[in-house]
Amino acid sequence: MEMYRFAIQHDWPVLLPIVLCSILAIGVTLERIWYYKINSRGVNKFLDQFEKQLLRSSPAEAKHWVDTKDGLVPHIASEGLRIVNEYPDRFETLYEVASSLAARQLTRGLVILGTIATISPYLGLFGTVVRILLTFGELANAAGGGGDSASIMFGIGSALIATAFGLAVAIFAVAVNNYLQSVAEGFMKDFELVK
Repeated sequence: MEMYRFAIQHDWPVLLPIVLCSILAIGVTLERIWYYKINSRGVNKFLDQFEKQLLRSSPAEAKHWVDTKDGLVPHIASEGLRIVNEYPDRFETLYEVASSLAARQLTRGLVILGTIATISPYLGLFGTVVRILLTFGELANAAGGGGDSASIMFGIGSALIATAFGLAVAIFAVAVNNYLQSVAEGFMKDFELVK
């Protein structure tokens, strides 16, 4: 515990970027989970009802029905029906534009998680190298240029805290990023089903 206290008191300048990365990763994760949860309510039921609605009514009536539904998939379905009504000969191109814009919303923030997953281990390694250099400098300046093995081990041990923290943040960011990417891909497959 003393080693952690020492690292926080003396190495905070190199630990601070890792802490900021972890806060940012948690913030992006919570925002994306909330966004996906709100937009995925009843998607399977909607797709089933949408198909039935299209079979028994005109595209204009189906659009009116779709406009009463909330979520990203109903929004794309509504946009697709609008395109069919107004520009039937350019449906394919215009629908791809609409679904690409929606896909952009789905993947917003995921680049941040990917970047955090990439740089966090390097930030931790940087913190470790800085603490080891400082420890060796302190030992060299000690009386006679020597030091006991306990102080050397303590310095190296506290140096490894930054690496461990950086790795923990990176592992979290990679795992969450992969999960959120798969959720976004599921929505994009739903866009294809609507098409």
